Amino acid sequence: MQRIRLRYTKRGRLRFTSHRDFQRAFERALRRAEVPMAYSAGFTPHPKVSYANAAPTGTGSEAEYLEIQLAEVREVEQLRKLLDESLPAGLDITDAVEARTSSFAERLEASVWELRLDGVEPADAERAVAAFLAAEQVDVQRRTKNGLRTFDARGAVIRLEARDAAADRPGDGPCAILRLVVRHATPAVRPDDVLSGLRATADLAPPVPAAVTRLAQGLLDEESGTVTDPLAPDRDAAPAFPTTAAGPSPAGGAQVPEGSA
Repeated sequence: MQRIRLRYTKRGRLRFTSHRDFQRAFERALRRAEVPMAYSAGFTPHPKVSYANAAPTGTGSEAEYLEIQLAEVREVEQLRKLLDESLPAGLDITDAVEARTSSFAERLEASVWELRLDGVEPADAERAVAAFLAAEQVDVQRRTKNGLRTFDARGAVIRLEARDAAADRPGDGPCAILRLVVRHATPAVRPDDVLSGLRATADLAPPVPAAVTRLAQGLLDEESGTVTDPLAPDRDAAPAFPTTAAGPSPAGGAQVPEGSA
């Protein structure tokens, strides 16, 4: 059997797609693309798909990941294109590699988020960020199925910066952009938790809901605070010539396709 790891996006209005809705759309795409999926055993077999750390409903993402298991070998880039064509625009398959290493979920150590705060002066955002980072602990509350939970939103934040969005959209009123790097922890600290922390420490309250997008997720470089591509280890472990359904490509054959991440 062959395992393929995919990177996909949630863009535009499809940021409001729930994880369950995406699962249904992806399973339809597998059927349309005639992907030879491996199935689980039992009375109700399901295609073998593993989802990893999905973004909350309502947030956009450029870096969602999943893994599929095939019953037959397929050329990876051709499979990516077929699946991408079978999904609605906004749910885009942007990268694919054959799985050659284990413990993929463990590589998703941190995420990079962009928060667009329309109506917020950049100077106010910078002051709020400074107050948040200066605090040793910032307690916030979130309602869960088990009731109201209080936890620290500061400890998981590796980096938080504010900048002016005027260069992107001049003349449209004040707008601040926050760039957030947050470690994946338990309980998970989400962008809205950090916004709650900014309100608690500096009374920063955007007049409209923030537009939130995950830009990346993967291994965390502790020294630089950057997040690296989680598919890179699989790509680095690939042989000089890719394996296809017809076997290894000979010298001078098809080149190894480059990912778009």
